[in-house]
This record gives sequence, structure tokens and C-alpha cells, in this order.
Amino acid sequence: MLYFIAMLLVRIALHIWYNLKFEGRKHIRKDQKYIFVSNHRSYLDPVLVALSGYGRFGFMAKKELFEGSRAFAGLIRWLGAFPVERGSGDFSVIETSADCIRNGKNLLIFPEGTRSKDGRVGKGKSGVALVAARVRADIIPIGINFEGEKLHFRSKIVVRIGEPIPAESLPDTEHLSERELLKTLRTEIMPPIMDGIKALVDEPELPAEAKK
Repeated sequence: MLYFIAMLLVRIALHIWYNLKFEGRKHIRKDQKYIFVSNHRSYLDPVLVALSGYGRFGFMAKKELFEGSRAFAGLIRWLGAFPVERGSGDFSVIETSADCIRNGKNLLIFPEGTRSKDGRVGKGKSGVALVAARVRADIIPIGINFEGEKLHFRSKIVVRIGEPIPAESLPDTEHLSERELLKTLRTEIMPPIMDGIKALVDEPELPAEAKK
């Protein structure tokens, strides 16, 4: 109850401080739990995605966030964060992610692994595809849009929610060899995830010199 009261107050505060709009919530069922995948623009993104869905969320956060202030680490744990050491190949993350769904939470992942400063969607990490393949929940792509590198008072933020990618549409990776698994993740699972996000993001035009 405390969590939902806190989220209600946060929702009210964000609508006052920013010009905040959500599009496509019709794609989300209240009685179903999903893997939400989103582009990453700001530290506010986990809150924006949580406000776009229903119920509680678990989300991956870089390990460094848990190594500073104990109060901050305790707060983000209470909000659903669990630590991930980027590039470590820690397969326990898969089990922790699956527990989120089994325990009635949604799972939030930022496939790029880091924030984008120019608003363009970067390359997704193959580890995200592995989590999606093994957890076997429908995937909801999210596009977070705002102008500029940083948010300011009354910045316009548009959070777009795409149509679900059914878990049944993802190939079964359980019995694949390591080589086959890597190929499947890169060619069959990651593309629809990243394409789903990009379709919801207003990417800025590249400068003329960058197109050459």
C-alpha cells in the first residue's frame, strides 16, 4: 500500500513539474506481467516506465549504484532494483529476473545498458536477449521521448508504449550450443526488441557531416 501511495504522489508531482504524456497504455493488461524494454534517456526513466504499467516492478541497475549511500541503496532496493555487474556474465541475473515475474512483478530492462545523451537508440546488449529468452514473458517495448540532453521544468516528455512481443514468438534457446545460442540471441531475439523500441522513439536527424 505504501508503494502505491508513493507512486501516486510521484505521478502527481511529475505531471506538475513536467508536461508528461503516456501513449499506448491500451497495449497493457492489468492481469498480466511483462518484461518492459525501454530506451534510456535519464535517471528518471525507471519511474516513467513504472508509471506506464500496472503493479510493482523489478529492474536491473548497475552495481555501482548500490556501493555508495546506504540510504539510496535501500531506497532503490525497496523500489525493486537489483544489482547487475555489466559485462560480468553473471547468470544469476536470469534467475533473479525470472523471480520478478514469478512473484507477480513486471521486469524492466534497458537493453542499451547506458544512457543516451543525443536521444538516439544505441546497440542492445545480447545479455538482455538471453534474459528475455529464458524468462519467457511477453515483452512490452517503450519509447521515452524528450528534446535536449537533460530534463528541465515543464519539459515535454512523451512515453510511448508499443504492442507486446509474445513470448511464444521467441525461439527456444534451452538446448542450443553456446555458438548457436549467441547467434540466435543476436539475429532472432535482439532485432525485434530493438526495432520495437526504435519505432517508438523520435530519433534526431544526424548532422550532415555524420551522414557522409
